Amino acid sequence: MDGVVGAAGLSIMAKLTGKGAFRFERLAIFLDPWQDKTGSGWQIIQSLYAIGSGGLFGVGLGQSKQKYLYISEPHNDFIFAVLAEELGFVGCAFVIVLFGIFIWRGILIAMRAPDTFGSLIAVGITALIGVQAIINIAVVTASMPVTGVALPFFSYGGTSLIILLSCVGILLNISRAGKKV
Repeated sequence: MDGVVGAAGLSIMAKLTGKGAFRFERLAIFLDPWQDKTGSGWQIIQSLYAIGSGGLFGVGLGQSKQKYLYISEPHNDFIFAVLAEELGFVGCAFVIVLFGIFIWRGILIAMRAPDTFGSLIAVGITALIGVQAIINIAVVTASMPVTGVALPFFSYGGTSLIILLSCVGILLNISRAGKKV
């Protein structure tokens, strides 16, 4: 059985690398970013340096060194690394707790929704924002390969912010119409 799973995995990997070698490169860099320190591994290594230099309380708002010429495009996908350097472990934990509270409240709104449609919409919006946050934080901390997913409400981009805030407005409307417990 293990051989069948291994053969299937190898064939899938061969198909993926044939159409886009960058996928295999991202996976290889995820496993060992220091093999190409100045190339593909640069972004994740600088992200880890930023997180490490933040310490417990950070270096202070606006005092990040890594966002200047080290982390390329720090206002997009790797904003959490800059946040970690400036606010430290305490600030990161606070942001993660806020996302956790958002997910918890979204699930409560879904459970109290007046109908199935409202419940499904609430779960979908909560999952959209929650999964995006989890993936971005995992990428920045080198827990998964780089994907290009932005951190909700923090990453630069007006359109993304408008859509996310509209989704939160819909979630609040479902909450207002929901059953009182």
